[in-house]
Amino acid sequence: MIEGADRLVLEGEHVRLEPLALSHVSALVEAADESRETYAWTWVPDGKEGTAAYTLELIQWRRQGLVVPFATVRKSDGRVVGATRFMSITSFDWPERSPHRRTLDSVEIGGTWLAASAQRTPVNTEAKYLMLRHAFEEWNVHRVELLTDERNERSRRAIERLGAKLDGVLRNHRMGADLNLRSSAVYSVIEPEWPAVKAGLERKLGR
Repeated sequence: MIEGADRLVLEGEHVRLEPLALSHVSALVEAADESRETYAWTWVPDGKEGTAAYTLELIQWRRQGLVVPFATVRKSDGRVVGATRFMSITSFDWPERSPHRRTLDSVEIGGTWLAASAQRTPVNTEAKYLMLRHAFEEWNVHRVELLTDERNERSRRAIERLGAKLDGVLRNHRMGADLNLRSSAVYSVIEPEWPAVKAGLERKLGR
């Protein structure tokens, strides 16, 4: 388990990422129900019972050290407008004396969804910026991954605008949100690229 994962808060000018809790369920239901038209390629919990089960599962996975899940709070109105998480948390089995040895080596930013009113706003850009900054500057990882359905052009363009690079496509990788086979486009930012990516994101955010 990542120490303090259940207390980790990432906060910027537009967004606060706070530890996902059962107290967020009603607000998540409301956020998802704004409009579900953009969720064709993204699995998003539906209804109070389904959202409660989703939230409880992520909390259990957090206790097992598998994920660090957040509720995404829009600071302009204090509304919960979605969720995101660190996942695929990986430590390599480096020899003790290796100069590459880290506590964490690689993480994925994923499981992200936003209410319709929060899409294509600074909320998503700043949330990704905060998560990337934490991964590289606090956890000192070598790599951050971002995966999306190969067919999801909107998501792919958004990831590319962050400055991530396409590593390739994993064919027939998993079940998609549409219950068909999904091929996953795999993007990443690696540690040497982070200063330039960070500067680009800060320009986008007007810093």
